This record gives sequence, C-alpha cells and structure tokens, in this order.
Amino acid sequence: MVFVDDGMTWRVAAAKEANHQQGRNIGLAIDARIMGRNQRSDTGPVSPANQLKQRGSFNMPLPTEPVGSLPRPVALQNGYAAYDAGTLRRDELEALQDAACADTIRRMEATAAPVVSDGEQRISSFATYPLMDTLGGTGLADNLVTDGQYFAIFEDGHHRQLPRLVTGPFRYKTYSGAIVEKAMKIATKPLKQAVIAPSMLSLLYPLDGSLPDYSRERFLSDLCDECEKDIRSAFNAGAKRVSIDFTEGRLACRADPSNPWTGRGMLEDFISLNNRVIDRFSPEERRNIGVHTCPGGDCDSTHSADVDYAELLPSLFKMNAGYFLIQAASEKDKERTYRLIGEHSRVNANGVPQVCFVGVINPQDPNVESPDAVCADILTAARHIPVERLGTTDDCGFSPFSLDRKPKHGSADFARDIAFEKIAARVKGTQLAAKELKI
Repeated sequence: MVFVDDGMTWRVAAAKEANHQQGRNIGLAIDARIMGRNQRSDTGPVSPANQLKQRGSFNMPLPTEPVGSLPRPVALQNGYAAYDAGTLRRDELEALQDAACADTIRRMEATAAPVVSDGEQRISSFATYPLMDTLGGTGLADNLVTDGQYFAIFEDGHHRQLPRLVTGPFRYKTYSGAIVEKAMKIATKPLKQAVIAPSMLSLLYPLDGSLPDYSRERFLSDLCDECEKDIRSAFNAGAKRVSIDFTEGRLACRADPSNPWTGRGMLEDFISLNNRVIDRFSPEERRNIGVHTCPGGDCDSTHSADVDYAELLPSLFKMNAGYFLIQAASEKDKERTYRLIGEHSRVNANGVPQVCFVGVINPQDPNVESPDAVCADILTAARHIPVERLGTTDDCGFSPFSLDRKPKHGSADFARDIAFEKIAARVKGTQLAAKELKI
C-alpha cells in the first residue's frame, strides 16, 4: 500500500498553530510513522416571540449552522487506510482523529460561526458510525455482514453500500454521545451533532422476507429505541443541537433499476418511522432536533439532484422536527425551492415551529461564494419563508464519508481549506442579511 504525501500542507500548517499543539504533534508523528511503513399548524398557535426563542439563534438574529461533516485531512484518510490494512494501531488512529477534530473546531470557531461541529472526523461516515469503525468494515458488529444493499449509486457511477443484518437483536456499537463528549473538551461555542435517521438504518434488514426469530417489526422497535438513545446521548454529552441526516428521503422519490429499494415508494414509510423516534421527545427538546435533506454529496457527486423537490417537501415537513436543513444553493431554481419550503413548512408541528435553514453554500463547488451572494439568496428566501422561521446552512456536509479525495477540488486538504472559507462566507452573508431584514 502506498500513501501519497499530499497531506503535508495541512500537517505543516497545523504544526505551526499553538492551540491544541500537543494533539497535532501526535498526529504529525504518527503520520510520519505511516509514511515510513507504507504511505410544515397542528395543535394551536405558537407566538412569534416563542418562534424566535425556539429557533436556536445562539446570539445571532438570523440563525446559521453547519450540516456536519468536513473533508478529512489526507493524513487522516491515510490513517484510516493503514488501520484497515493492519499497519496502524487503534491508539495511533485515535491520535490522528484527535488532531483533526481539534483543528476542525478551532478553525470553524475562527469563522465566527455561532454553532460548530467536529466535522465528523472520528467516524467512518454519517450512515455507518453506529455500526463499524471504518468504511473498509473494520470493527463491524458481529451480527452484520458487509454485503448489504447499495444505499446510493451516484451520478459519477460510484456507489456506497450498507451492511446487512443477519441476526437480531439490533444494537449500536457506537453512540454519538461518545463523539460529542470528546469534542466538548475542545469547543468553546455551542456544539451540534449529526446523527443517522432510523429510515436509513431500516435498510439493513432484508427488503423481502424476514430473518429467523427476528421479525421486521421487532427490528424496527429495536431500531427506534437505539436511535432515540443515540440522540439523547448526544444531548446528555453537551450537544446543543442534533440534526438527523435524511439524504435517503429525496432518493426514495426516484426509481433506479440498479438500486431496488428506490423503486418501492418508501418515502411515507420513512417519514412515519422517523416520527416514531422524533415524537418521543418533548416540544422543548424537539426545537433543537433537526432533519437534513440533500441529494447526496460524496466525492463531489450527487445521487438524486434530478428529483423534483415538489415530490419530497410536502412529505418532509410531516416530520415533527423543530428545524430543517435543506439543500438549496445548488438548485437550478432556488426561488421555487424557497416557495415550496414556505408553502409546506408548518407554523406548529405538534408544539414547535419548523425553522427552515436554507442552503446558501454548495460544498461540491470549489469556488467560494461571496457574502453578498449569500445575503442576496437569503433576502430572496425571506420573500417566501417567514423571517422568524428562517435560517441558513450549507447544502450538505462537505464530506459525509471518511474516504473522499474531493476530485473537483484536486485534493481533500485543499477542499478542507475551501470549506472553512465557505463557512466564513455563510456566516458573514447571514449577518449582512440580518441587517438588511432589520432583525
């Protein structure tokens, strides 16, 4: 196995920083060792004042927050590969993760973002973190095997695959609270955590038939219990916001002959399943529980950008979450998207107003949006979405999977630098829009 050394720029820059110096030095030292070895009203009105209170502004008049992931440094991606190959110990991988998380949080806080994340540097992907340590399958739970169905087939032809459940009971191996706990030691601003939707993990169970001695309904009951536990663990560890990744929602609206689950009209079942978890939380809790939707964003490619939002959004807002993070910046007709959001989002979703964070940043485009352009998009969105229920976000996580060389950017390290510039533009553009809107 050969590890390329295009991570040197990140490593040298990180080494020059005083904050979290020890963690980065560990990461640098271990990377050197790698190189040496191989290289939507339902229950009555909600007052405007409470809407403002419930949207989680964190000292910004117009709220903004990230989706979750950021590109992993090349050094860390190499570390994952070495760990899979058995040439890197677990403690060495964790040191690389520590260094990348510290760098991520420090640089995100430097953008003046009011809410930050650790960029998902410690996990294999947004979908598989509860199940295994790496995308290569290292640490896979004993009652899972790697030959599950494809979650998605992307526009460029590559795919991502889920494991397959072979026996019950279904349990997580890793809960997000463990990730938040580590990030809380570094972050000085409110922290958010992204978690996987039960709808995605429902695809672990065979599409047809059932498992011996473990019915589908028993599996779904266990799944909802585990997802609830995962969300509560994040809050208990200190997260102020938790968003549920629901990228499979848009994909469920298409029928891809090469990906059988997409042609089964599963969207409404997905919505119902997700609400089985969301409805376990009080209105006060749900104001800080969000849902994210996008057409995918892996290796600078999408899986369902051709699906009309009019097929998804009326159902999306049936979920009783307090806020939604909605891809919009890369839509061909952004204003139509804002109008659909305004039409279908709810003033009162079982006790909470649905705050709509519209995407104003395209993570797949290496060109950095200007704050003025971001501001202009927000002002357009405000024509269709009540300002008291409006916020901003990025279209998607910048790298939802741990191994992503970001081909349109040239390298993951360059994409990482660009991501922080884009976050800064989102924050600044949101501040400009708040002034224009006089809020």
